[in-house]
Amino acid sequence: MSQPEDKHLIYQRAQLGHPLGYGKHPAVAVIDLQIGFTVPERSPLAGNLDSVVAATNMLIAAARKKHRPVIFTVVGYDPHRQDDAGLWPQKAPSLRLLTLGSELVELDPRLDRHPTDLVIVKKYASAFFGTYLASTLTMKGIDTLIVTGCTTSGCVRATVMDALAHGFRPIVPLEAVGDRAREPHEANLFDIGSKYGDVVPLSEVIHYLKTLGD
Repeated sequence: MSQPEDKHLIYQRAQLGHPLGYGKHPAVAVIDLQIGFTVPERSPLAGNLDSVVAATNMLIAAARKKHRPVIFTVVGYDPHRQDDAGLWPQKAPSLRLLTLGSELVELDPRLDRHPTDLVIVKKYASAFFGTYLASTLTMKGIDTLIVTGCTTSGCVRATVMDALAHGFRPIVPLEAVGDRAREPHEANLFDIGSKYGDVVPLSEVIHYLKTLGD
């Protein structure tokens, strides 16, 4: 029986994985680091994302020093409207726990969120779908979106794909995204880096932010 071909060789032959690089006007998008996803003791949807929260705060601090926008998202649904979540809860019924006004929709209190930072409530995986994120970024002259948060295989991936489709350069800091399980996390990082955005070390992104003009 022949050995399976190495995935890296397959993707290299297909000319996948070329870097997009950085633009000059970045923003940081913090995807769904809310209690419903970051505190396993309180939510079945959550995973251990302590290191992701810490890494994201490092990026936020670097972005603030250069006066770059930081935008947060959360997933939340109207508890009185069954159609507020569309079909998604049929696939993942626990999403209905994320009711507006509940603790599970609150941002993780460890995050360095300022009162002036925008928080977008979304209904689906992508931070762009059905929200005003794209128009906000365009209004601010953003060309690069640094995507952090969770989950790598779900809302992070969907946001990266839509960022690319909207003409923003997606940058994914490796240590600042996470998932509930290792296998989907690693598989989706590989695929994101091959097709949709640049997956790079946290230190590289912080260095990039430091080199920006004020």
